[in-house]
Amino acid sequence: MENKSSLAVVIISFNVRKLLKECLESVYRETKRTRLDVWVIDNHSRDDSVQMLKESFPQVHLIENEENLGFTRANNQAIAKCQSDLILLLNPDTLIQDGALDKMVQFMEEHPDVGVSGCRVLNEDGSLQLACRRSVPSPAVAFYRLSGLSRLFPNSKAMARYNLTYLDPDKPHEVDAVSGAFLLIRKQVVDQIGMLDEDFWIFGEDIDWCIRAKKTGWKVMYYPDARIVHYKGIGCGTNSRKTSYEFYRAMYLFHKKHFAGDCSPITNGLIYTGIFAKALLSWRRFLPSKARPDS
Repeated sequence: MENKSSLAVVIISFNVRKLLKECLESVYRETKRTRLDVWVIDNHSRDDSVQMLKESFPQVHLIENEENLGFTRANNQAIAKCQSDLILLLNPDTLIQDGALDKMVQFMEEHPDVGVSGCRVLNEDGSLQLACRRSVPSPAVAFYRLSGLSRLFPNSKAMARYNLTYLDPDKPHEVDAVSGAFLLIRKQVVDQIGMLDEDFWIFGEDIDWCIRAKKTGWKVMYYPDARIVHYKGIGCGTNSRKTSYEFYRAMYLFHKKHFAGDCSPITNGLIYTGIFAKALLSWRRFLPSKARPDS
């Protein structure tokens, strides 16, 4: 039986020709009961991704950017044009499994109070990718995560809130946020809360969207009966310095937008210092190694 709701799938592409082709093949192969409208926004790839799209997937709506606009701005280009009932943000480094899109659309039809949902996201080895269901990274939640306490006490409701590891991954749960690698949202919700916040170049925009949806009364749900594989990090690994910089900038922007107003100046200073310190440690790997002395 065909699903009543239509679905727009939005994919950002940047030098991921092979992954993108496999992703699109899985979308069309595994979706039988849902009317699809697929958008690919190419962020000025230097491989032949665009040529591949034109030759192999002429039915796809293609937007060709003359520069890399980042994840958020590029997504908004397509979101602004989408007319489907549901909009899915999907990473190009993913594979749809076992009719996942049909299952997710049916789930949304059966739960009209759910505004945003995500599926079970698997690593290549079949293990659960923890980011597919999580809490808002408040200062306390982020502290337990960054200090390693969440890994030491994965069943603690207080310390393991970031990735919700105390919850059964085989059961649906209401959560604070789902992964931007697979984020399904009602167009009605987008019309109500607005598009992605373009202050975030990449990272943070997905959690921010979920927060805004929940603040207006919509539920955010994790639904494990639908599943995908996500080759995490491959899709954005082509520009690691920029990606690393934007990761820590997103942490700063997210705290400033959602939590700084409720924290003291001292607390904010400590948090910003911690983010900067983590960034410096991360950026060390991009420094040229010292030349070895002659033996």
